Amino acid sequence: LQSHISWNLECVVDPYGFERSKDFDYESYEELMSEYLVVLTRRSIKWSKLLKGKRKVQKNVKLKRYVRKGIPNEHRALIWMAASGAQDQLERNPGYYQSLLRAEHDPKLVETICTDLNRTFPDNVQFRKTSNPCLQKALYNVLLATGYHNPVVGYCQGMNFIAGYLLIITKDEEKSFWLMEALLGRILPDYYSPVMLGLKTDQETMMDHNVMWTLVVSRWFICLYIDILPVETVLRIWDCLFYEGSKILFRVALTLIHHNQALIQQAQSLPDVCQNFKQITHGPFVDECHTFMQKIFTEPGSLSMATLTKLRATIRSRIITEELGPTDPEN
Repeated sequence: LQSHISWNLECVVDPYGFERSKDFDYESYEELMSEYLVVLTRRSIKWSKLLKGKRKVQKNVKLKRYVRKGIPNEHRALIWMAASGAQDQLERNPGYYQSLLRAEHDPKLVETICTDLNRTFPDNVQFRKTSNPCLQKALYNVLLATGYHNPVVGYCQGMNFIAGYLLIITKDEEKSFWLMEALLGRILPDYYSPVMLGLKTDQETMMDHNVMWTLVVSRWFICLYIDILPVETVLRIWDCLFYEGSKILFRVALTLIHHNQALIQQAQSLPDVCQNFKQITHGPFVDECHTFMQKIFTEPGSLSMATLTKLRATIRSRIITEELGPTDPEN
């Protein structure tokens, strides 16, 4: 895949390999892209000047500002790896990924992963067995290595889609593995563990922000907005997620909900809630990813990582006490 600038507006497959639906609105898309391509071209020039061919970057205020305005696709793997700490981990552990793949295979883990392979992006041409190269084998390897590296989590549904997106962008198994390790281990700890304590904590944290629709919002969080929002918008969210951490997931959810409060409040039943929440994740507001990303940093107001961490700690303790009971000091 080349950069966005080479997009073919008449193509039935998008730049990432996803097939467009039969009712795809090419006219609206062309109008949207004519504006967004100007932004992309300008950002691409600025990024090239910033990086000057460097393969290493340091986090700073300027880089954070650049990331919020979008990373050009050709630089995404580099910045995601650097910002998340995945590059450091890769360099500190040469050969580790390959050693995981050479380990004796756990038949149950293999079977669970294989069951999901054909269900992973059936609408993406890069994951079809007829594709050359086919990303299914790379996806299998990344998920297998992730399962062995983090046996507490192993494999759970949803991880296949996240690993799939990483492979589409990085085109590299080892980098995708270390980005998965960063997500599961540092950015979203306990989101995918058997008790999903991290996810439950963030659900209740959202409730403390007067957001009662945690049933729907939890799906947004667990799949990191894949298949919820348009691909380009998801990637822009991930740019910030790898750089700034999980508070970005909150900012996106709060923006969607605040922007559509009137519609959401019309819901009289759970089916209505589900339908209205589906409706708010489609349309111009989320399609225009550049404007949408500007909104997530203004609409929700202040949301510092320090505040979020403090709130999470309180809620996490409460959940542990409720689910496991108070700890016995003599044990």
